[in-house]
Amino acid sequence: MATITASAWDQLELDGVPFLRHAFFQALERSGAIGADTGWELRFQTVDDNGRLVGGLPLFQKMHSWGEFVFDFAWANAYQRHGLNYYPKLVVATPYTPATGPRLLVHREADRVQVQHALLAAARTLEPAASSLHLQFVTAEESTYLKSQGLLTRVDCQFHWHNQNFGSFEDFLATFTAEKRKKVKRERRRVSEAGITFQMREGCMLTPEEWQRIYALHANTFHRHGHEPYLSLPFFMDISAHLAKTLYIATAHHNDLIIATAIFFRGSNTLYGRYWGADADYHSLHFETCYHQGIEYCIAENIQHFEPGTQGEHKIARGFSPTLTHSAHDIREPRFRTAIDTFLQEERRGVLGYAQAVTDHVPYKQMTDSQDLALSLP
Repeated sequence: MATITASAWDQLELDGVPFLRHAFFQALERSGAIGADTGWELRFQTVDDNGRLVGGLPLFQKMHSWGEFVFDFAWANAYQRHGLNYYPKLVVATPYTPATGPRLLVHREADRVQVQHALLAAARTLEPAASSLHLQFVTAEESTYLKSQGLLTRVDCQFHWHNQNFGSFEDFLATFTAEKRKKVKRERRRVSEAGITFQMREGCMLTPEEWQRIYALHANTFHRHGHEPYLSLPFFMDISAHLAKTLYIATAHHNDLIIATAIFFRGSNTLYGRYWGADADYHSLHFETCYHQGIEYCIAENIQHFEPGTQGEHKIARGFSPTLTHSAHDIREPRFRTAIDTFLQEERRGVLGYAQAVTDHVPYKQMTDSQDLALSLP
């Protein structure tokens, strides 16, 4: 990333997504989270116009499918069974981050379509050395564009929260049915009655000792599932130092000890929940730390959207609504392209059916326009 000027990169239209900032990628690289030895080898593509950067593509060559959250392990296995190499592949993404945002980055004063064409063409020139090209968590508009360029499009479902200009958490709960409202209040009461209190602070406001404790809780979540954490403590310290007003930490305190934490990133109009950890199993603490605290923060700061991450139907009862996410895939081998295209069409029907079905279980008295739009397809 040192070869790309930070100020020029950040002048591209990033839609306020912190994971697309130059400093975010540079922190990943400096901390060793990306690079050739990790299987995330940087192949960033840029477009210049008379010496000015007008386009950028966060492209990686991958030797595995970990840390992507758009799952293609079955595709890789199918290639292997037929004696073909699925890796290396090309991936346009923000590593370890299942958050929607633009991927074909264009300067606001440039010709959007022309630059998009140039970026996609640059990626495709690298394809002969790879099995495929994958653009992950693209915007709905980009999905439409990429489909027009011959890529296969894919949808999945996450659960997001949308602010309706609530004045308080109580105003938010007033939109729930009585039964669902009582459940959330009971959850929050159990945590407060246990003597647990909370703070939400910028990462740069934490002491080194607090960061050590927070990172240990974060890493413990991965270790309990048999994995090493993707990100190191130096990465979070780097972000705290170089991306002010971006990294926020919710900490749960009991008897002056931090017993749980949730790590958030803040964009221009969206809060992103990323990681959580606790030192023991406390009733309802996960819901309070990861969801209710985030929603309260969004209401207080007038942030319009909250993306808490992947999976988790349990989010529905806490006010999160099903929301479609998009990806696009360029498969070079014709036979596999046909098979994957058939699979994606069948999968799409299943995802849409699932999203519509779980909508019946949202806690709201009635769905709002923004929640309905979250299930619309381009």
